[in-house]
Amino acid sequence: MSFNIGFTRDFLTDDGRLVFNESALGILNDEPGVHHEFVMDFRKEMSPDQIAEYDAVITYLPNWTRKSLEGLDRLTVIARFGVGYDMVDVEACTENDVILAITPDGVRRPMAEGALALVLAVAKEIFPKSQVLREGRWMEHKFIYGSSLTGKTLGTIGLGSIGADLMRLLEPFELERRLAHDPFCPAERAQELSVELVELDTLLSESDFVCINCMLNDETRGLIGERELGLMKDTAYLINTARGPIVNQRAITEALLTKRIRGAALDVFEVEPLPVDDPLLELDNVILLPHAVGWTEEALRDNARLDCEAALSVYRGEAPAHVINREVLERPGLQAKLARYRERQG
Repeated sequence: MSFNIGFTRDFLTDDGRLVFNESALGILNDEPGVHHEFVMDFRKEMSPDQIAEYDAVITYLPNWTRKSLEGLDRLTVIARFGVGYDMVDVEACTENDVILAITPDGVRRPMAEGALALVLAVAKEIFPKSQVLREGRWMEHKFIYGSSLTGKTLGTIGLGSIGADLMRLLEPFELERRLAHDPFCPAERAQELSVELVELDTLLSESDFVCINCMLNDETRGLIGERELGLMKDTAYLINTARGPIVNQRAITEALLTKRIRGAALDVFEVEPLPVDDPLLELDNVILLPHAVGWTEEALRDNARLDCEAALSVYRGEAPAHVINREVLERPGLQAKLARYRERQG
């Protein structure tokens, strides 16, 4: 019996072209006992009938609910393309002896660079300067003033893999202070990065740039609302490249409309795609991107390769490198699955 890997349909364009570089599949082609294919029926929520014959599924957009995993004896790993896993029911994975793996090494630098690019874009007022040119108002650029990062304070909500890499990239800009709010970050890690760990309210009130780099979960959903935005300087910028629901979208829209804060850059939204009639689209003090600031050739290549490596680890009867639900590794059902794969290796 071959080891079957399924890729969800969203890795293909409408005309059937592969989104990422095909070289990422090379490591699968080198394994004679491995078969891979695309799950051609795209559904917003995965269904057991789609994945019953797969040992591993590499996935990006679909939701994985408790119902998705009902009655699946063969599935052993869900390899998520990227680091976010708010679309996956982690508890249901564990209870069904399914590993949930992610690819932090594939997104860390592309996302940190993307966040830095947006910090620089809002600081230099790139969007309004571009707008006056496009609208034939060239000379009005004289009244649009950008600012330098030197001497400013930048705060990150979340000092994990991406937040830490952003802080490393910021070192040459001679910021006066670099702040972080992260209840789970060891003090030693912050010290190594020359970052001050502070309470959320302190970060919001003292930062010139607030970057969101945390996971979406029950604690962070709606973390930034009207009260929190009210703590920010009226000259400050908010940059969200994490998940849309971390920021209350009505509140950020109002804050931008009333100039409560100077501006924002948003790569993510409460509802995606962003509706074409959303009031954010009418504002000139916000940069809007389609959840794509980290969508680079390198990110696509590396995430795909790392997901394939995660699947092959299971094929060899081993745990992947980055497992979210590590408690599943101790479950007899999962151990039995991995043992069967090891036996096939001979």
